[in-house]
Amino acid sequence: MCYSTSLAKSEKVIEEHFNKEFEVPLLYEPYYYISGFQHPNVFIIPQDDSKVIWPSIWGLIPEFAMNDLDGFRAKANTLNAKGETVYNTRSFKKSIENQRCLIIADGFYEPHHYNGISYPHYCRLKDYSLFTFAGIYTKLDEELYTCSILTIEANDFFSKIHNKKKRMPLVLDTEFEEEWLRNDLNENHVKELIKSGFTNDDFDAYPVTRNLYSKNFEKNTAQSIQKVDYPELGQQQTLF
Repeated sequence: MCYSTSLAKSEKVIEEHFNKEFEVPLLYEPYYYISGFQHPNVFIIPQDDSKVIWPSIWGLIPEFAMNDLDGFRAKANTLNAKGETVYNTRSFKKSIENQRCLIIADGFYEPHHYNGISYPHYCRLKDYSLFTFAGIYTKLDEELYTCSILTIEANDFFSKIHNKKKRMPLVLDTEFEEEWLRNDLNENHVKELIKSGFTNDDFDAYPVTRNLYSKNFEKNTAQSIQKVDYPELGQQQTLF
């Protein structure tokens, strides 16, 4: 599961990191927190136009649902696509075959459960650098993308954080980013990337404010990524 992310780096830093320009730069504003349930724009490098960075609505809309977006969203949550079953899911099958993308981020949030209470944790690379989620997309028209983040079974590190569902987003190792966008990959090759493509870079994760669960809290501020010490967690806070 991955339903909230951050991308607080500047446009210049992102373009220099990926050696690509934003196709619609006026739409990019750095953010500390966005929720997929609001269907915001995230920023992707799509397979069909991999030389630039495009905005994309978070929450994939398959072709068969393009005439009834609201009806589809009322019935289906496509913020994430389960890596183990993505080829068997009607909404995702065509996209995983030839509409793969890199979804740019510098952090994401996962819930950690302790004594029946959920504590949001902010997850980022130790050096706080940019990374990409393995994603899939559709196009509602020539300039309007929708996308989903692939998720997989959590590794040892993330199973301690997301300790209820034990899932994690597929953060691709940098050596596999270009490969994920290749047009000549067969199903077995893509499945192998899903299975073994998770980054070897080290992550940090730490608890942040539980106000993120409040509707009235202004989430898109630096406060959302600041560490909060919860005495009740005790040694739980040092496991990560």
